[in-house]
Amino acid sequence: MSIAERLQQDTKTAMRARDRDRLGTLRMLNAALKNGEIEAGRALSEDEEQVILRRQLKQREESAEAFRKAGRQEQADSEAAEAEVVREYLPARLSAEQLEGIVDHAIKDTGASGMKDMGAVMGRATALAERRVEGRQLAALVRNRLQ
Repeated sequence: MSIAERLQQDTKTAMRARDRDRLGTLRMLNAALKNGEIEAGRALSEDEEQVILRRQLKQREESAEAFRKAGRQEQADSEAAEAEVVREYLPARLSAEQLEGIVDHAIKDTGASGMKDMGAVMGRATALAERRVEGRQLAALVRNRLQ
């Protein structure tokens, strides 16, 4: 079952349960996926759906942080709750130990010896991580290992 199909089923369940907060988030995700299909002019692949959901997750996390900094805790909590719903539809993130193993494996595979090889290591590590890690986190770890 694709992410879009799961979202449709969960939207119906949220409607029946009268869970307005969850329903609003699910509708927003459905709209984002539909807009992605319209832009692509075809049905989206699973990877493309995940990219859209990760973008939505990042927006929610950044909004929650901005609201916290502005002293608007209620809005920050709302954004954080939406982010949790989005996470349900994404593969689990890698643990720190798994991520370190992937980076070490990528360095070994590419034969990297310094910072000049960071691009090659990042490419390999990204492929090994299968989009289950944030790029900034991966880049920081690669940078630390190559220095």
